[in-house]
Amino acid sequence: MKNFVLVVGSGLAGATSARILAEAGFRVLIVEKLNHVAGHAYDEFNEDGILIHTYGPHIFHTKNRPVFEFMSRFTSWNYYQHRVLSYVDGMYVPFPINRDTISQIFGIDLSIEEVDEFLSTEVKRSEFKNPPANFEDAVISQVGRRLYEKFFMNYTKKQWNRMPSELSSEIAKRIPTRSNRDGRYFSDPYQGLPIHGYTKMVEKMLDHPDISILTNCDYFEIKSEMKPVMTVYTGKLDEFFGKIHGDLEYRSLKLDFRTYRQEYYQPVSVVNYPNDYDWTRITEFKHMTGQKSDLTTVCYEYPLDSGEPYYVVMTEENANKSKLYTKEVSKIEKSGEYLFIGRLAEYRYYNMDEVIARTFNKVEEWLRRKK
Repeated sequence: MKNFVLVVGSGLAGATSARILAEAGFRVLIVEKLNHVAGHAYDEFNEDGILIHTYGPHIFHTKNRPVFEFMSRFTSWNYYQHRVLSYVDGMYVPFPINRDTISQIFGIDLSIEEVDEFLSTEVKRSEFKNPPANFEDAVISQVGRRLYEKFFMNYTKKQWNRMPSELSSEIAKRIPTRSNRDGRYFSDPYQGLPIHGYTKMVEKMLDHPDISILTNCDYFEIKSEMKPVMTVYTGKLDEFFGKIHGDLEYRSLKLDFRTYRQEYYQPVSVVNYPNDYDWTRITEFKHMTGQKSDLTTVCYEYPLDSGEPYYVVMTEENANKSKLYTKEVSKIEKSGEYLFIGRLAEYRYYNMDEVIARTFNKVEEWLRRKK
């Protein structure tokens, strides 16, 4: 294959890149290390006939209408609105923290105005650095120490195997609190799951005569044989550069899937366990997919230090290393021969819609430069 673009990885960044480039007139070859497309968004029916998310739950949500419209070209939607409970003090309470959460935890009934005043008082009576120096300070500055200790402190230790004071304050920007009774986890206007699953959606994205796919293919084993006009790289940032600035940390998960002979196992799709047990959360997929069955499959999540990379670990040390790698990226992206896109390749946390929006921006900018 001559005059082609190489895309490393078939997750949302890779699949979106491939589709845009194919529609722009390029031939595209995707190389995927896994034995399937869709990356960590991959879902499949298990032996009990339940549609599960093999790499943990994925719920699409966005304020970005062009992203939603792009994805809607390849799927219809189950318009699911995500709800999460947290198991705290022996109770299932709404999370993110809202008016009902505070009512259940503290046994008080507050108006919307009184919730804001309550949280303000909690913050004022708590000690923290301002501006926040780390994750712990950032959360306490929003909800106070009591709620931080009940909902965030131990969950963070389990999730990251770090003290919250070791993690970047940037992570806490993703934590919403509400003074009303809105129990949804996200408030974005576009929410849902692909009606036939993420894998089917990605397969339709890649169903184009100018897109070819190689699975079970390690890019680094075939890199020297490839002569593409450009490479979209979505893999691990440090691995691409031979770890010249040292290892970047990626957090992994042990996912324990269990099927029960009952219609539902828990009241909502996800229950967090910040303080009890070794798992961080339990996901029940039927709540998300709307599937009907007398059986149900749930997934217990246990964070791990190593394994399949799921999350970047935002400590000061990792942030400093990633800056060094980002400088290397800037140098080679200027040549127009490479684009680095996605969570792993940019060493940043992105939601699914952010990955797609980022892909739009980078690929379309490359196409403008190419003209």
